[in-house]
Amino acid sequence: MSRTLDDRVRDVRRWLGAARAVHAERARHAASISASTGLSIEGVELGFESLERDATPAELRALVASAGSAEHVHVILSANVFVAPLRAIAIARAAAERVTVRPSGRDPTLAVALVDAAGDPAVSIAQGRDVAAVPADRIDVYGRDETIARVRAAARPGVTVRGHGAGLGIAWVAGPEGELAGAACAVAADVVPFDQRGCLSPRVVFVLGTPARGEAFAVALNQGLETLASRVPRGILGPAERGESARWRETLAFAGRVWVGSDHVVALGGPEMPVALPPAGRHVLVVPVDSEASARERLAPIARFVVSVGCDARGSGDPVRAVAPPHARVAPLGRMQHPPLDGPVDRRSV
Repeated sequence: MSRTLDDRVRDVRRWLGAARAVHAERARHAASISASTGLSIEGVELGFESLERDATPAELRALVASAGSAEHVHVILSANVFVAPLRAIAIARAAAERVTVRPSGRDPTLAVALVDAAGDPAVSIAQGRDVAAVPADRIDVYGRDETIARVRAAARPGVTVRGHGAGLGIAWVAGPEGELAGAACAVAADVVPFDQRGCLSPRVVFVLGTPARGEAFAVALNQGLETLASRVPRGILGPAERGESARWRETLAFAGRVWVGSDHVVALGGPEMPVALPPAGRHVLVVPVDSEASARERLAPIARFVVSVGCDARGSGDPVRAVAPPHARVAPLGRMQHPPLDGPVDRRSV
């Protein structure tokens, strides 16, 4: 017997209950998550605030509508954002009456905790890692584009593979001078969670106005990130991440201006300089632009990777939509890490 819309919504609500239970016991999981992700303990605590624990009826109906339908969905999770398993499992459960979950080998803690807390007989942790042996009719895979390509190549004929690949966030600041400091603090609040490793984390900020206005924003953002670092220290950067940080910092120091904080780097790009995409680890490029059209032009080379656009109060209407790619989510600055539970975070075609 096929499930009704109400059945699917009820099944997803069960997982929100599991998320609330895990959140209530987050201190029990913090050390293992810190060890596997490299986040500081304070960073883990902050990250738990992005774990979805409630949703409106309209949001849940939208999630169910986005989920599609299958008999058995196999979910392959990545390690970038430790709270991501909740949404991934909820979407799979909305689609299917049987779900198997392969946690990230580097960061399995939250996925296992959620499955244990939910007690849902339709969902289980998968032990094997051979994609060709998975009996599901759909695989939802989260991770790098190369990972998605490998899964597609290995999946059995006829299996649908829905991929959610690499992405990033940008911010659009268009408010008056008196609101620049507040906007900078809000951007800092979006950068710090998960040490900027998620696809909702802003890495580039377009500031509407003169180069001097862009510099004023960069100075304020540097201070905002420094203040947050005193409460939420950055975690461990791996060798590859440290190398990317050094190369990016040196490039921007040659072509623009750089502020190096205790746990972050802010750079100001020149008016003719191509957008040099920052690495993860609390690195932000500020780009002054004189119009929405200029922002679109500067953004074009990376637009396909943009998953979320944060905007200040002046950028919540048509101007930000003129800048944002059609597939991108739009959120107020300071709320980019808290999208509604209305479907995949990444709305690009899968």
